[in-house]
Amino acid sequence: MTTAHTPVPEAARRPGLRERKKIKTRIAIRDATYALVTEQGYEATTVEQIAERAEVSPSTVFRYFPTKEDIVLTDELDPILLTELRKRPADEPWPESLRHVMKLAISAALEGEPEIVRLRSQLLAEVPTVRARMRESMSVTGRMLAEAVAERTGVERDSLEARVYTMSLIGGLTEISLYWAENGFEDDLHDLLDRALDVVEHGLPAKNT
Repeated sequence: MTTAHTPVPEAARRPGLRERKKIKTRIAIRDATYALVTEQGYEATTVEQIAERAEVSPSTVFRYFPTKEDIVLTDELDPILLTELRKRPADEPWPESLRHVMKLAISAALEGEPEIVRLRSQLLAEVPTVRARMRESMSVTGRMLAEAVAERTGVERDSLEARVYTMSLIGGLTEISLYWAENGFEDDLHDLLDRALDVVEHGLPAKNT
């Protein structure tokens, strides 16, 4: 049995002019940043250069992204993940729902911006400030997942159990990106996700004797 969803008219889903302009500006800033980082490296890229390339002011850059690190880390996947989790059958085991939705997110990212996914993982592995900012921002995604956990399992979203579970999961996802970059992007990202979720779900395998 699946959760019922009322269809939303296309006109209601379409963002207004002001929102479209904001989205366009965000994309311009992100694209400028990735282009500059690719050309000259992360440390050499300044907010002033990003603003000039995106044809906005430095204050506009900071209005959309509080730090330079946020530009390369921010994506639009969190709300999508929550929406997709809520679409899964109510009687589907939670780990199966999570695995399915995470694979959808990875597939979407790799199909849409494969170079950016690799660059982001590389920066996460190589730039301490990016890695530190990622760990700071994990709590946002953790709270989002805790909400989904609470809806599905009945566990209080602010309970210790929900917090430990979701932050263990988020930390594991970060380690997937690090491991992938540190090993030259040779592994299949879906396989790494399966391995990470197996550990979260079942713990470490027993030592062979």
